[in-house]
Amino acid sequence: MQKPSTNRKRIGLAAVNALPVNSIVWDADLKGFCIRRQRSDVSYMLKTRVKGRIRWFTIGRHGQPWTPDTARKRALQILADPLVADKPPLETTQTFSAVAEQFLENHGTKIKDSTLQEYRSLVNNYLLPAFGRLSLDSITRADISEAHARWKAKPRAANHALSVLSKLMTWAEDQGYRAEGTNPCRRVQRYKENKRERFLQLEEIRRLGKALDEAADRDLVGPFALAAIRLLVLTGARLSEILTLEWSFVDFERKLLLLPDSKTGKKPIVLNDAAIVVLKALPRFERNPYVIVGNRHRRHLINLHKPFQIVCGLARLDGLRMHDLRHTWASLAIAAGGSLPVLGRHLGHMLPQTTARYAHLTDDPVRVLAQSTGKTIDRALRGQDSKKPPKAAGKKRPQV
Repeated sequence: MQKPSTNRKRIGLAAVNALPVNSIVWDADLKGFCIRRQRSDVSYMLKTRVKGRIRWFTIGRHGQPWTPDTARKRALQILADPLVADKPPLETTQTFSAVAEQFLENHGTKIKDSTLQEYRSLVNNYLLPAFGRLSLDSITRADISEAHARWKAKPRAANHALSVLSKLMTWAEDQGYRAEGTNPCRRVQRYKENKRERFLQLEEIRRLGKALDEAADRDLVGPFALAAIRLLVLTGARLSEILTLEWSFVDFERKLLLLPDSKTGKKPIVLNDAAIVVLKALPRFERNPYVIVGNRHRRHLINLHKPFQIVCGLARLDGLRMHDLRHTWASLAIAAGGSLPVLGRHLGHMLPQTTARYAHLTDDPVRVLAQSTGKTIDRALRGQDSKKPPKAAGKKRPQV
């Protein structure tokens, strides 16, 4: 591995802006004070000897509040008393609102756009009204517990808001806004969530199929929206994976969807013959790379909710969500003898716990096994030959 290049000059804005990737610049005036760029961000750091041992202190990333001047002052404080590094710098204390905006701007570059939109929504609707005007380093576990209690009407959103807040607090520690290890979200108890899981029965799937045909015959729903719904139930894929599917991801020869990116990263989806038929029936457009074409030029379909509701109305499937089609695929896969690890691999679950929600669906095969084994044991207990049919009821044994 190539070592980062180093040089020495007075650290100022010019040095920060000119610092190339994988480089370190040491300050010419303050020994041990330096800036380092490993990827995109520039960090202020200090290397010094504490009790005979070399230690590195990360002061923070360049940007509000860290500038060459504020970082230099912080370095001087650490040189005077290394224990200061474990305490938040008072002169850099900011409001929660200011730090939250920095968090979204900096951390947002490392997450998916859809996740960032969800973060912004939770910050704006939950976190800013509760903590926006408070000083970040003054927020306590009691403050967070009180706010979390006020959000109890929507437990799922409350838990998500708490998770985002915890990520923000950890990020703030890395920036020096709070002392390390002081995340006040720790040990705040989450609400229990009743996850909505609906699995279509075979009769309901038949109604769904008839509704899809009827919607096509009456021209109530466009062909691309109908194909998207069929692919959702036939593959168990996520909605975003189908809507953003490009023809270049489809491998007909190997019967695979080779997704370069998904919720859990790069992912293949195995196609069955029915899904292949749906895909091959769709027309292609030279200047549109997407399988599920939208109304806008060179774009994919954005909103499938209205077409889906029309189909559900025809099928008399009130309250059905598109994500329930994924649950349905999983439930039928388990009923067909699929194991949880194999199911998790197909669905693209990162954690085994996510697939474990379907564990209760394996009860039926276990019940069948228990029933057949019980019959064998019962016949043996009654002295009957397992290879012969049981004696007819009502016949009396001869008197001895």
